[in-house]
Amino acid sequence: MSACPDHLPSTPDGRYFVHGGRLWRCSNPDLSDDERQRLTGELMDARRAVGAAKRSGDSEAERAARARVHEAKVALGERGPTWWDSDEDYNRHAPKNTPYADWWASLGDAEREAGE
Repeated sequence: MSACPDHLPSTPDGRYFVHGGRLWRCSNPDLSDDERQRLTGELMDARRAVGAAKRSGDSEAERAARARVHEAKVALGERGPTWWDSDEDYNRHAPKNTPYADWWASLGDAEREAGE
């Protein structure tokens, strides 16, 4: 299992992938495949719990499920402190407005379209 989605453009340093025209943090590549798979399972379970709570109108259950989503994303390295040796984080920024602008501009049209 990869730290970044294979079907979306990812930055040369492996820190981010581009989806919806924004940079999103990849999961920590130092996690074992088993650990990443376990945490991804927890994340998916928590996301399903959010949906179920919303459908039932249970705001307390939704709040608890969203907290579980956040915990799983932090454990994966997608939120919270960066898993690399820098505090700079461009999560949710448009690549053209970051140090990745030249990389983004160098991609072919099909690659950029996949990330938009």
